[in-house]
Amino acid sequence: MPSKIVSNKSNLQVLYEDNHIIAVNKRPGDIVQGDKTGDKPLSEVVKEYISEKYNKPGAVYLGVVHRLDRPTSGIIVFARTSKALPRLNKLFADKKAKKTYWAVVKNHPPAKSDTLTHWLKRNPKQNKSYAYPKEISDSKKAILDYTLIKKLNNYYLLEINLHTGRHHQIRSQLSSIGCTIKGDLKYGADRSNKDGSIHLHARILTFIHPVKKESVTIIAPPPSDAIWDDCIE
Repeated sequence: MPSKIVSNKSNLQVLYEDNHIIAVNKRPGDIVQGDKTGDKPLSEVVKEYISEKYNKPGAVYLGVVHRLDRPTSGIIVFARTSKALPRLNKLFADKKAKKTYWAVVKNHPPAKSDTLTHWLKRNPKQNKSYAYPKEISDSKKAILDYTLIKKLNNYYLLEINLHTGRHHQIRSQLSSIGCTIKGDLKYGADRSNKDGSIHLHARILTFIHPVKKESVTIIAPPPSDAIWDDCIE
């Protein structure tokens, strides 16, 4: 069954929670795990939530399973037990978690739906990936499907299913077909969003629970702004 929002305390929107896993709706600007910026990561916010809710003394166990780019929003799953973490890691590594994203783009895509295949080469200095139509040295194959699901006033809403998980894959591949994501200056947008976000959202995640062995589907509402609100009306 699809998830319902469990809690929305202290700006932390919990989408799913049990003894072994917890899924939250990451806000644009949040970092999933600590980095050189020193900003408080989402993982620490979740630990504080668990500690307070369950009155846990001492350190709270929380395993980071996957990440999202800082300017994006959407579903992030953490492991609450050492039993769940390696199983979730394997599930994601084996591409057995189905990820569906929403992206708001300025231009109409070349087709209403299509499969995009590129070879991405990452430039670490620029923190950017470049998409090529053919394999080149040090490139990795990237595949996604997209479907145009709604025409907005000045934009288009695409639904994307990932077949591979490459660095900046959606951002790079959509940019390569002339469909740069709104606010994504790094990949060719005309202007940034005021809050530094980009209109890319991890909307749906479906996987088999690592312990219960039941199918779990989690759906995350997008951030509330005029354009995202138009997407769900």
